[in-house]
Amino acid sequence: MMIEHLIALTVAVVIDRFIGDPPQWPHPVKWMGSLIGFLRNKWNIGEHRKWKGVAMITTVLLIVLVISISIVVIAYAVHPIVGILFEAVLIATTIAQKSLKEAAIEVYEPLKKEQISEARQKLSYIVGRDTEELDEAEIVRGTVETVAENTSDGITAPLFFALIGGAPFALVYRAINTCDSMVGYQNEKYIDFGWASAKLDDVVNWVPSRLTAFCMLLVNKPRFIRKKESFRLVMSDAKKHPSPNSGWGEAAVAYLLGVQLGGKNTYEGHVSYRATMGEANMPLSRNHIVEANTIITKTIPLYLFILWLGGVLIAMA
Repeated sequence: MMIEHLIALTVAVVIDRFIGDPPQWPHPVKWMGSLIGFLRNKWNIGEHRKWKGVAMITTVLLIVLVISISIVVIAYAVHPIVGILFEAVLIATTIAQKSLKEAAIEVYEPLKKEQISEARQKLSYIVGRDTEELDEAEIVRGTVETVAENTSDGITAPLFFALIGGAPFALVYRAINTCDSMVGYQNEKYIDFGWASAKLDDVVNWVPSRLTAFCMLLVNKPRFIRKKESFRLVMSDAKKHPSPNSGWGEAAVAYLLGVQLGGKNTYEGHVSYRATMGEANMPLSRNHIVEANTIITKTIPLYLFILWLGGVLIAMA
């Protein structure tokens, strides 16, 4: 099945690259969100919330796994080509290269027209921080950080798990990521209930986040430092991030662009300071948004090549 998974995930990348996620189409992640929301409202009450959170994510993953395996098995029983196509479509729903780039460009376009208020509003759709008072440099920083962090979560990590277990594993990964995004908060409401979701999300993203950062550095040229030096600096800076995984993509993009990311953020009026990544060799400008998208475009083909290389070696073994 390894070769079939490789073909399916490659076709999925093509589908997502040119079609993306039309909002009117049915989407498994929306159904996952509805299920998670239902269980969250039922179980995130009373005592033993940590164990209820474990039960919640276990239930979600079992439902997603059983349904997706059933669909894939039936599709392959009809014909191998039908199976590959079904897998490709399902995997395509778990990745978001096109929508991530478009979200960044929607912030870039009003900046290009000097429409700061609209750019702040567009940024607010993709980040959790307050955007009402941000200047252009901070708007750019928020956008570039979002692109950098979500390259792994939204593109490369689902593909990594598609290699391991086809569409069912890609969907399971997306379910874990969705659980984390909905309940994995370090606040009073979710610190217990979302504990399992947050920890599992950290585990499944460990390898993809690092592999993604290395691919970024291999295929893109750092603007102000030598490529060899960039690997050492990224490994050092990535550890500063509060997440064990998100810092890798952010640090890689920062050194490739020659800018500094991180710093002061405000969430519902409360100031939070994030460790800085990269070096401020030049001020952040709107063109860095386009350049961050270009990094993604160059990175994905190499990442696919590595998945193919690894998959073929596993199949031969």
